[in-house]
Amino acid sequence: MKYPAPAWLPSGHLQTIYPALCLRKPPVHYRRERWDCPDGDFIDVDFVDGQPGQPMVVLFHGLEGSSDSHYARALMAAVAERGWSGAVPHFRGCSGEPNRAPRFYHSGDATEINWIMRRLHARHAAPPQAADAAAAGPATTAPFYAAGVSLGGNALLRWLGESGQQAGLVDAACAVSAPLDLAQGGAALSSGFNMLYTRMFLQTLKPKCVAKLQQYPGLFDLQALHAARDLYDFDNVVTAPLHGYRNTEDYWHRASAKHVLGDIRVPTLVLNARNDPFLPGQHLPQQAAACVQLDYPAHGGHVGFATGGPPGSLHWLPQRLLHFMTQGAAPFNGISHHG
Repeated sequence: MKYPAPAWLPSGHLQTIYPALCLRKPPVHYRRERWDCPDGDFIDVDFVDGQPGQPMVVLFHGLEGSSDSHYARALMAAVAERGWSGAVPHFRGCSGEPNRAPRFYHSGDATEINWIMRRLHARHAAPPQAADAAAAGPATTAPFYAAGVSLGGNALLRWLGESGQQAGLVDAACAVSAPLDLAQGGAALSSGFNMLYTRMFLQTLKPKCVAKLQQYPGLFDLQALHAARDLYDFDNVVTAPLHGYRNTEDYWHRASAKHVLGDIRVPTLVLNARNDPFLPGQHLPQQAAACVQLDYPAHGGHVGFATGGPPGSLHWLPQRLLHFMTQGAAPFNGISHHG
């Protein structure tokens, strides 16, 4: 499915900003569950309840995103329209309520993804209303799919690569606009017009961190937090030390998904526009495992991919992902570059 970029959205910035801020998000009826984490924290998971025996799609959101993000609502509306089930797990602190533990979430959070995916899959494989499903064996289980957007896409790819064959509980996976090379993405977001996106992220990240310091005094340096002007500074003060990395360089290197694309054993789509302001096209990886399809269209922006005449629509991206999950997940080895 080639992405037909609208002529009236001519740049990567417009293709990023307009869909996020201006396009109508489809209505979705969510049912929320709160799960207690193994470390005493909690996460909130928003569900779309489909028909029994139908596939399930799990979506991991991006930095400071949620089930209300434009891409989440668009995908979950498409899932609901098919009668499928969906789940949008919120990374810690992203569901509208502060989390309890002295940590947040990060681009390499494969352990968290693993716990969430295994719990969701166990429920999907043997739903309460079909107790005999477990006895019937895994062959009767409806397909189980995963998608991740931006930070969530990178974290999902890290889990897929680090887990190898153990990620086989997923029938197919998709990563959209993932920052596959965190160092190059961080550099891109620290200058020029891109500082607009950085300031937007810091506007919500910093207050969360100030609140976290009230929970855990001395957890990190408040003065250094206030002084942070870009994601490099922020990750050095907060993300890296809180999640077991030495510093920003160590975090950006070890958490980048580009290192594990060759280790993935599940049919996976990696969709990144070459004009994505968050990761310029020249830094996109050119090699991956045979089951990974690298799709790098010239246009689309960062999680944009609007289509049609003005005012445009969000339909293309969900259809692209669902098409790959159901039909395009055959073995593939190569890179798709299209206009």
